[in-house]
Amino acid sequence: MNIAVNNGDWSGSWVAERLGVELVGDDGLRALLGLALRRNPKRAHLLVSNVLGKHVPQSPAVVYGHGFSLGRRVRELLGDEEAARAVVVGYAETATGLGHSVADGIGLAPYLHSTRRPVPGVTPAGGFEESHSHATSHLLLPEDPALLAGEGPLVLVDDEFSTGNTVLNTIRDLHARYPRKRYVVVALVDMRSAADAGRLADLAGEIGARVDLVAGASGTVRLPEGVLEKGQELVARYEESAATGDRPGAAPSGPFAPLSGVAPEGDYQSTYLGARGTARQAPTGPQAPDNRTTPHGSHLTRIDLHWPHGLPDGGRHGFTPAHRIRLETALPAMAARLAEALPPDARRVLTLGFEELMYAPLRVARELEPLVAAEVRYSTTTRSPVLAVDDPGYAIRSRLVFPAHDNPADGPGERYAYNVAGAGFDAVVVFVDSAGDTPELHAPDGLLARLGAHAPHVLLAVVPSYAPALTEESPAMLPEPLRGPAFSSYPPEDVGWLLQDLSDVQLEAPTEEREEAVQSGGAHYAESLPMEYQPSEQYQALFHAALETSAARIAQAVGVVTETVLAERSPRPVLVSLARAGTPVGVLMRRWARFRYGAELPHYAVSIVRGRGIDANALRWLAAHHEPRDVVFVDGWTGKGAITRELADAIGEFEEREGVSGFDPEIAVLADPGSCVRTYGTREDFLIPSACLNSTVSGLISRTVLRADLVGPDDFHGAKFYRELAGADVSVAFLDAVAARFEEVVDAVDDAVKELAVADRTPTWEGWAAVERISEEYGIHDVNLVKPGVGETTRVLLRRVPWKILARAGAGADLDHVRLLAEQRGVPVEEVGELPYTCVGLIHPKYTRGATGADGKAVNV
Repeated sequence: MNIAVNNGDWSGSWVAERLGVELVGDDGLRALLGLALRRNPKRAHLLVSNVLGKHVPQSPAVVYGHGFSLGRRVRELLGDEEAARAVVVGYAETATGLGHSVADGIGLAPYLHSTRRPVPGVTPAGGFEESHSHATSHLLLPEDPALLAGEGPLVLVDDEFSTGNTVLNTIRDLHARYPRKRYVVVALVDMRSAADAGRLADLAGEIGARVDLVAGASGTVRLPEGVLEKGQELVARYEESAATGDRPGAAPSGPFAPLSGVAPEGDYQSTYLGARGTARQAPTGPQAPDNRTTPHGSHLTRIDLHWPHGLPDGGRHGFTPAHRIRLETALPAMAARLAEALPPDARRVLTLGFEELMYAPLRVARELEPLVAAEVRYSTTTRSPVLAVDDPGYAIRSRLVFPAHDNPADGPGERYAYNVAGAGFDAVVVFVDSAGDTPELHAPDGLLARLGAHAPHVLLAVVPSYAPALTEESPAMLPEPLRGPAFSSYPPEDVGWLLQDLSDVQLEAPTEEREEAVQSGGAHYAESLPMEYQPSEQYQALFHAALETSAARIAQAVGVVTETVLAERSPRPVLVSLARAGTPVGVLMRRWARFRYGAELPHYAVSIVRGRGIDANALRWLAAHHEPRDVVFVDGWTGKGAITRELADAIGEFEEREGVSGFDPEIAVLADPGSCVRTYGTREDFLIPSACLNSTVSGLISRTVLRADLVGPDDFHGAKFYRELAGADVSVAFLDAVAARFEEVVDAVDDAVKELAVADRTPTWEGWAAVERISEEYGIHDVNLVKPGVGETTRVLLRRVPWKILARAGAGADLDHVRLLAEQRGVPVEEVGELPYTCVGLIHPKYTRGATGADGKAVNV
């Protein structure tokens, strides 16, 4: 297999012929770009750069030269004075090395690249979305918080400028934080369509700044009608062919399907797996011997480059002109050590970088190239799954698959090296940072073993992962989430509770005492717990009857809200339910994603307290372990929208105080009768059986507790696990009953999602207006004592001192349990003709313990 820029066959012809895709533009554009296919719900084709050094092994001089020359053009555009004030930002993961090379070409500018690897103790200075990418969210983690705060030009570097969405998102995000007068966008190729061409100028007018574009070449991709569907069908057909050996069978589908099979003769994963049974186990871990053999008998050598102490390994935390001088000084000696370690008879050598670690191996490879007689090539591993087809007219000829080996924040997964297998390399030099030098790297199915199947010599060069010197003391280490069965009756994979266990603390108080203390201002409702309601046999029968009749309706709402989240909020969301009403809904959304797509979405439960905000330590934990932009907050339903507003205010305060950005405060809910959010399963006010009970339908977990003597500044909020109520627990039964109806509602869900996609879902807050009206009409004068909707009314009857219930005239079985509870507590139910909710619960507006009889039942005053 011969991979080169000009190889006689355009490496995009295979895709072009089958999908009708056309690449048109500058002379030489086809020498720069090939085409491949990937499984992506937003874009089927992939532009594969021949000069980027990511997917296609290329001469390091060619790769570095393209970036450096673009930097020179930027310096000419800006002039030396403005260039000296500029900051360069590159995009992870594909453009980290390109952006650094551009910064070198400018010569005077510090460099920072975005990252998808959160670093504990480093506060993000911004973030943005790359909407078409396999992994969309970016973080900016400069060691110096002032790096982006200057007024000089900001130079944004990406490998391709296609729709412009990524750049627009970046400029808007950073301009809101660090406004400046000039931006320069740099790309190897400008591939915008005519429709997208004017958006950069529009943005410049919108923000009042100059925005220039510098590109190595320009053109566009012409896509025929239905190309996305045709591309997905083509990928699925090749996947199935590889997975089944041309035997009949269904390939996995959906946005979460693993790209595990590729074209015949293109997936070299099977080569290694077939030999594993007789292969010798390789030593594992960072302390493995310097010289050993891989399971295939290839020679493995560890090289000490003598990387300069304290020199950043790249631009993740910033790389200054002073750093550049240190690196340039050290490069010749590092390249010489590498040259000495190579086998003397090597004719073809690959230097292989590692995801975002592109620049350091590129510079060492560039320095190595004139020192050895061998042909030196450079490329890097990647997160992006792409179909491989062994055809000269296709850009990705082969693919090696191996597990992630740097303990990524988004969990384990497959990683890839393209166009390495079958390329005839005599030696492969693998560069990783020390965070990636893990047992997974050295495992029998790890990257080193994969490479050992295709090259007789594998060399490992580990660059120290740069650890920023934190100027402030790092916050206390937060504990890992609590999980069942130790905490909650849910299976451990269903939810992780970002709470502390207060099960051994006496927190319950009689309902009447709590109500008097809360209304008098003597205590906050979150400082104690109500006595857990023990349902009668009659009430339990009502719950099961309600579940039977409403399970399909709930299943449909679960499907609608989950599909909306996947389509509009994040393709790989991190579900964060608001404990505890949101938790069953979060678990059901997670189950829907697994049912429909085989996805295992992360799901956590956190505490939010009206008047006190969301648990800030829980947010810190989430920001350290996940990308904030992937977090989707989940609740059961909206009433008047108080928690919706509480969350928005709390997130705003947290981000301003902590410097963390990206959390979207909009809640996704099962039901939005109050018209308070845009992401919902339905806006109907109907009975959700999980609202009928307390802990026994919520994993046996109490509502959350926030009290100063129990919850310190570095603690999660608390909650109790009522293990003693296991005999009455219906938590999993509720989930199973709803999930059992998923199959039958799929078509209805798809229809509803299509309707919602074009509907006006702007919140009207009509629920809040109705609550204010009721508060005044009934002389309550406190909206906090008016609880609208079936779910909130049920809570009033279970946990508060109710005054009366307003029921919409003609409401049927949805209110059977409300009427029963009201009868048991002696609360009148008043039918009302005009009511935007099915029912509204009114808490006693002037409660003292004298406002109830000796039996605890309400009396009218």
